Amino acid sequence: MQGMLNFAEKEEIVNFVSEKGIRILNLCHIPEDGRLKTLSFSATDKRRVYEILEFGERVDGSSLFSFIEPGKSDIYIMPQPNRAFINPFSQIPTLNILCDYLDENGKLLEISPKSVLIRAEEKLRSSTGFVLKALAELEFYIISKQNNQILFPCTPDKNYHESTPFTRFEDLRNEILAVLAEVGIATKYGHSEVGEVLTKDGVLMEQHEIELMPQNLVEMAETIAITKWIIRNICAKHGVSASFSPKIFLEHAGNGMHIHLCGLKNGKNITANQDGTLSTETLKMIGGILRFAPSLTAFGNPTPASYLRFAAQKESPMHICWSFRNRLALIRIPLWWSFRKKLEEMESCRETFEYRGPDPLANPHLLFAGITVAINYGFENPKEALKIAEDLHVEEVGKRKRLKILPRSCNESAKNLRKERKLYEADNVFPKILIDKTINKLKNYKDKDLWKTLTDKPEKIENILKQYLHNG
Repeated sequence: MQGMLNFAEKEEIVNFVSEKGIRILNLCHIPEDGRLKTLSFSATDKRRVYEILEFGERVDGSSLFSFIEPGKSDIYIMPQPNRAFINPFSQIPTLNILCDYLDENGKLLEISPKSVLIRAEEKLRSSTGFVLKALAELEFYIISKQNNQILFPCTPDKNYHESTPFTRFEDLRNEILAVLAEVGIATKYGHSEVGEVLTKDGVLMEQHEIELMPQNLVEMAETIAITKWIIRNICAKHGVSASFSPKIFLEHAGNGMHIHLCGLKNGKNITANQDGTLSTETLKMIGGILRFAPSLTAFGNPTPASYLRFAAQKESPMHICWSFRNRLALIRIPLWWSFRKKLEEMESCRETFEYRGPDPLANPHLLFAGITVAINYGFENPKEALKIAEDLHVEEVGKRKRLKILPRSCNESAKNLRKERKLYEADNVFPKILIDKTINKLKNYKDKDLWKTLTDKPEKIENILKQYLHNG
């Protein structure tokens, strides 16, 4: 395998396709739902391959984005030569190339999630000189029908870092790590997570986690989509499925997508001071995110199942606060290697802070754009951000009264986004139509009284959980 192929010119791809016997060229793209999409071409004709690389292809934007009207739905997808990889699952030699969305004038599509993120990053960079790196923790359940008795059963929600034979899918998870490496995606580690469910009809649901290595925000957003695609393909190969739903059963652990962040200035990580304490700049970032937290759920928690994860509080955040170590806080500072000397040549984002609210059904481009807007606000309003960080620092979450809680429904997130929309739309980072459509989509779930149904209508909750089992 070649890893992520960083071609500088179209001619390099044409020659690679010819020399390696590539027969199919896939143009891959990531629309509103955050799931990798594919448009396939025969790659046996060199002139045709060059034409595809030069012009891209016309697609129906209204089928990819709710905020594109059917009357003006034609858009282009344009290959990125530096974001290509061999498809590890196709029996026919196939090259996948990630694409950008372009408008009718050949410019980056203004309302595409990636364009929103690019504008958010540029605003942060131009106003503060800071850039962000992020890594994602992807939690998911592997789902399998068990035909035989489980010889080594686990205790529900006690499966953290379990090994075979008490976990059934360690080899499958390790295969995921190996294939991710083959396509050029660097991972920090993989392990079994706490969740394990065995239903009455013999369906085993076993939770696992893959943690990715830090990248810039655009690359991390694309990496998340590719990683989910790889996880699902490997599961399908083994006759099982995977779910990234934030909640599969109310009484069992949900799937989060915790985001670790670090700010860099002049290439240096500024998360910590020289003595290992938390920097003032990081406190501003934390204050900014906490300020935006009630509306950020509109991008980080896009389905009714997202709010059932908050309700259960199985190491899921509910209160808007930050803490050192405490996993019930919305933002926490994980343990750093303060007893080890920093090595400049090593990965520069070892010190991070962790935003624990989002789940894997989020569109990562829009989520990261919202986070960036919030962080930029923290830098531009330092007194307010530092006061928020001071007021909302909690070490024992359960003992602190009068803490605000995260929204309880998509409906509530929509209301918060409507109130805060000018902050996202400032400097045209988020287009107005995208905010409009996001609000309408959230309201259309009609889940205003979701928490009231937890005890009154358990069958409704069960239907919600089933509905989102394979979203995102």
